Amino acid sequence: MEDLPDEALEQVAAYFQALSEPTRLRILNLLRTQGRSVGELAQLCGFSSANVSRHLAVLGQHGLVERETRGNSAIYSIADKSVYDLCDLVCGNIARLLEREAKTRAAFAAPAPKRARAQRS
Repeated sequence: MEDLPDEALEQVAAYFQALSEPTRLRILNLLRTQGRSVGELAQLCGFSSANVSRHLAVLGQHGLVERETRGNSAIYSIADKSVYDLCDLVCGNIARLLEREAKTRAAFAAPAPKRARAQRS
């Protein structure tokens, strides 16, 4: 991103914004292995077809999915599979962060060493 003009940075930010919605990530995951129709995606996601269509439109605007007409159906598939490399990289970073946090919490949860009781006179 070094030396990118502001317009290019805005496009990069919009691309990441398209990936910032959990429903869109769920849709991308469902398209990882095969193309699917809006109805299929809606059923698998548990959302309405209209909702899934709106998310697919955003993903399509950023070149993440493509639409192919097959008879009376539209089938959506991944336009750029490198999005999975990006998502896997982010997931790996989050996993490492959570692991470090868990180790820190475990250190604080360790039982305190027993202290010798003061003798009474």
